[in-house]
Amino acid sequence: MRKIVICMFLAAFCLQSFAQNAVDSLYIDTRVAFHLESVPGETVTKFQGDHLNLNIWGHIAPNVDYRLRQRLNKQVFDARNIFNATDFLYVNWHATDKLRLMVGKQAVLIGGYEYDAVPIDVYFYSQFCNNLYQGFTMGASLYYRFMEGQDIIFQFCDSPLSLGFENVYAYNLAWSGSFAPWWHTIWSTNFVQDRDSRFVNYVSLGNHFTFGNILFDLDVMNRAGIGQRSSLILSDYTVISKFIWSVGKWNICWKAGYERNEPWNVDASGRPYDEVILPGTEYLYGGAGLEYFPMGDNNLRLHAVYYRDNSRSRNNFEFGVTWRLDIIRR
Repeated sequence: MRKIVICMFLAAFCLQSFAQNAVDSLYIDTRVAFHLESVPGETVTKFQGDHLNLNIWGHIAPNVDYRLRQRLNKQVFDARNIFNATDFLYVNWHATDKLRLMVGKQAVLIGGYEYDAVPIDVYFYSQFCNNLYQGFTMGASLYYRFMEGQDIIFQFCDSPLSLGFENVYAYNLAWSGSFAPWWHTIWSTNFVQDRDSRFVNYVSLGNHFTFGNILFDLDVMNRAGIGQRSSLILSDYTVISKFIWSVGKWNICWKAGYERNEPWNVDASGRPYDEVILPGTEYLYGGAGLEYFPMGDNNLRLHAVYYRDNSRSRNNFEFGVTWRLDIIRR
């Protein structure tokens, strides 16, 4: 691990030295916390490190940029996925003002703002996000900006249900745009193969509302295996809401989600169509918290969060700090 980090830093500084326009931003961000989990009859406490990320942004030419995000606290090598600890590793070619092509490891284009959020900013997730094997895969995405602030994206990539590099894929069509200055969207339809090449369809509608210093997100996702009955109604679905009220250097936060998959959503052999949220699941989770930005920006953040779910009647309390160290910043 130490050798990998040293090599990355040396490579970045060499790029900076020999090609002054190559590295635009290089920084490390991290989050550490004291966590308390309480279930009936048992209380567990611990200090923990949640994230340690190396981030590099830059460009190779005026119309070609790149990005790397490496998780330094995640197992680097997995025999099934040699880029297991890499979230982003891509080049982005701006062919015209309206058309661009992204190739490499990138986020699978599934709609929704919980899924789209930077992981270091998320304190607790839905089961869908927690159980998805990989949210970042190798692939290619074609972006078409048909009008200002409105993008249609087609993505062909390795399946997020695969264990790494296998012969199964995802075909994703997404719209990132807005209906109004206060209503932004990440909507998608996804046809995703599982490890036996069966397809499951996601229709995910992420909605982001801003009203002055108040932010509200509403995500709705429907899932259905090809051949599943009742595929057009909410028999396998997720609903998530998030609210943030910003007051000076403080954020007052609230978030809740509900996920359900009816027991009958199995094929003739009894196998689940959806292997992420299993049939018979009824999951409710939610919580609230405070964030404080003592410097008035994202370089330093303190948080206190409480959340609970119905799977084990767990009460979770967390107190922590997130900070960013800029090494190169233009």
